[in-house]
Amino acid sequence: MFDKLTAPTTGSKITFKDGKPIVPDDPIIPFIRGDGTGVDIWPATEKVINAAVAKAYDGKRKINWFKIYAGDEACEKYGTFQYLPQDTLKAIEEYKVAIKGPLTTPVGGGIRSLNVALRQIFNLYACVRPSRYYPGTPSPHKNPEKLDVIVYRENTEDIYLGIEWRKDDPIAIQLINLLNTELIPATPEHGKKQIPQDAGIGIKPISKTGSQRLVRKAIENALRLPKTKQKVTLVHKGNIMKYTEGAFRDWGYELATTEFRDQCVTERESWILSNKEADPDISLEANARKISPGYDALTAEKKAEICQEVESVLEEIWDTHGDGKWQDKVMVNDRIADSIFQQIQTRPDEYSILATMNLNGDYVSDAAAAIVGGLGMSPGANIGDNCAIFEATHGTAPKHAGLDRINPGSVMLSGVMMLNFLGWPEAAELIQQGLANAIADSKVTYDLARLMEPPVAPLKCSEFADAIVSYFA
Repeated sequence: MFDKLTAPTTGSKITFKDGKPIVPDDPIIPFIRGDGTGVDIWPATEKVINAAVAKAYDGKRKINWFKIYAGDEACEKYGTFQYLPQDTLKAIEEYKVAIKGPLTTPVGGGIRSLNVALRQIFNLYACVRPSRYYPGTPSPHKNPEKLDVIVYRENTEDIYLGIEWRKDDPIAIQLINLLNTELIPATPEHGKKQIPQDAGIGIKPISKTGSQRLVRKAIENALRLPKTKQKVTLVHKGNIMKYTEGAFRDWGYELATTEFRDQCVTERESWILSNKEADPDISLEANARKISPGYDALTAEKKAEICQEVESVLEEIWDTHGDGKWQDKVMVNDRIADSIFQQIQTRPDEYSILATMNLNGDYVSDAAAAIVGGLGMSPGANIGDNCAIFEATHGTAPKHAGLDRINPGSVMLSGVMMLNFLGWPEAAELIQQGLANAIADSKVTYDLARLMEPPVAPLKCSEFADAIVSYFA
């Protein structure tokens, strides 16, 4: 099967059924060490994961690691510009679940982004980024402990699909002329808008299929959380981009109120239901007035539309969601993207799962990571229906490579996500508790040590791993 790889001779393959992994007790899991500081953080991570699995399951479960290559390390083994060899793609396709350290973005050749390429090749449409605070971690935020969110970011569409043309490219000129002379004038709502002739052009596709499968993953995750955390917020800029980002919002609500009807309630529905609970005799119009500020200034047609909405909600879900039953459902709401940036700082405890398109999710997940300690403490996963890759979310930091000093927290916590995905939560919890105890006792690597007050002597990367293992009960 492989050109320059040898698969483990022991262990079993993970398979998928109906989008869920079927995991043996001895899975073979490919790993990519990563470039730059991957040489330090991967060995530390492997040590901690192996120790947690052995401790949690008393030797009855074991991961059989399979080393594969990508990035600069792949070029060393396979040749110039061979950043993502076929061996690696075959291994991931065969064994379904993989984990990796940071990878170099190719310069001067190869592909634009190895991370994006892997997501698109394996249709890993859900980028999952949790941000959780561990007490003692230095943070620029006053109350970082209030933030505990998971960002579900769509991975395969939006501007990250990478369809664009540079200024003065003949195809860009052709497209601009077509838009300016035919398509824009044929669309009355665009008026006399024109695209500058010296513009670069990019395409932003948002599909119903892509949107709904992402929101489905987010709701399924919410259903596994404690009741107080069962909230899914659709993040969008639909007030401006109505047919892409606005459609994402609408399609998310549609999925929640059809496929998950018995398990979900929208924020607006909850207002209608709670109004009737507070006043059983409330009229449709009075209820409509309460849920729509400025109701009295609306046109008659708009008033009738809102009253019809109230009537439909009460007819369709009062029996299943009324009398307070909606409070036990997953709450689905939506927020404008720029508002979310300030709300995760000013009102972080109001949010749990944020479902968003690609670009907004990129910004929001990094902003959330900054609140809880930075990318060094931020894990990530890319999940599809037949494959999953867990990854460090930071860069390669080559100037620190081989110095045994970098924080392995990101890839280590990605390992926690992987263990939970495998259905091995006991091992995952050991690592989280070990990490929390090490940080609480100021046993940390230099990036955290220098920010603590007062500053503490830093541990090496390998010593940090040993400290975490020492807390396993």
